[in-house]
Amino acid sequence: MKRFIVFLLIVIFGILGYFYFTKTGIFEERKSPKKTVVFAVDDLKLEVFYNRPSKRNREVFGALVPFNEVWRTGANEATTFETNKALKIGNDSLPKGKYTLWTIPNDTAWQVMFNTKQYKWGVDETMKPMRIPEFDVITYTTPVQHLENPVEQFTIAFDNSTDNLSLTMAWDKAKVVVPLK
Repeated sequence: MKRFIVFLLIVIFGILGYFYFTKTGIFEERKSPKKTVVFAVDDLKLEVFYNRPSKRNREVFGALVPFNEVWRTGANEATTFETNKALKIGNDSLPKGKYTLWTIPNDTAWQVMFNTKQYKWGVDETMKPMRIPEFDVITYTTPVQHLENPVEQFTIAFDNSTDNLSLTMAWDKAKVVVPLK
């Protein structure tokens, strides 16, 4: 029993030492913190879960996030979108349910895909997006709005300020809007 306790102490000190000397501490804030955004009005409830990468003086679109390639729309885990009611996006209907949200950014327009498959992580071990296109329910193309002031941290939000509900995504100097009805 004493050997087991000594072994456990060695393991614990080894783990703590690793975090101390590698400067990745177990209590350090994530570089891309998790965020859940909820919109609720009357009997409609929408929820988005994503991770918020920061610009940190990097060129974002066309570099960090390549143009014309599938992006997991955030960092780390796959971004999810959940609705308790069917929605209309463009000319297509999105049934109630939980979806993963994927995008293909471009300088002038983004494709936004709602995918029924749930993925634990956004990319595989080679950093390729895990999205399987056959599970896409809707692909919506939306123009890019170029912002004057850059957005430091990737932000997803719901906007209902003019009684026209939309899902917005903004980062660096790009913003896209997906109308929801």
